[in-house]
Amino acid sequence: MKQIIATSAAPAAIGPYSQGMDGGAVVITSGQLGIDPATGAFAGDTVAQQTRQSLLNVQAVLAQAGLGLENVIKTTVFLKDMNDFAAMNEVYATFFTEAPPARSAVEVARLPKDGLVEIEAIAVR
Repeated sequence: MKQIIATSAAPAAIGPYSQGMDGGAVVITSGQLGIDPATGAFAGDTVAQQTRQSLLNVQAVLAQAGLGLENVIKTTVFLKDMNDFAAMNEVYATFFTEAPPARSAVEVARLPKDGLVEIEAIAVR
């Protein structure tokens, strides 16, 4: 069983992919940029502002599947610049205060729309 997750509470996909996929026991979000779904623009010019919005977008996709951040078991963080790790981590820690999920964080050459951060998540029921 696989079902597409779509919500207007997160930015629409900008290509041939879904905001998330519900596989029954496992829900996977696509990478979420720090774009405010209400405006279609980045939530700010700093990695902290974009990290916050990225995680709000992850939350919105998970909520559409009836889940929350407490269901997340793994995230991957893509950073435009690893020098932004501490600022991203400070915001990230406010979203995962107890039993934080496993995580990978990597620097990438470029992100869509020249974002500073993109975060994807795997959650379980």
